[in-house]
Amino acid sequence: MKFEEVLLKRELDQALNAKEFAILAGVSYSIARQWFRLPGFPAFRGFVFWSDFIEWRKGQFRSDGLPVLSSAPVPSSPMGNPPLVGLPERAARILREAG
Repeated sequence: MKFEEVLLKRELDQALNAKEFAILAGVSYSIARQWFRLPGFPAFRGFVFWSDFIEWRKGQFRSDGLPVLSSAPVPSSPMGNPPLVGLPERAARILREAG
């Protein structure tokens, strides 16, 4: 995967997998995978939109620059279909439009 290809996906507002995200974020693949598993991280089925990541990252710090500590669980669905509550904004919109 070339850096230019990943930049183009970001510019086109396309979903990024963990490897592509790692390239853009400037972190290792293993760190990107750890972030994808964090509660509240805006990944959905192994993909994240860069704009959702930016919004999530902004929410990680208070106005005084200190980190926000949250232990809120991400809701799950007993039926296997993901609920729209708790999903990244872009993923929820795509699911609503597809439904």
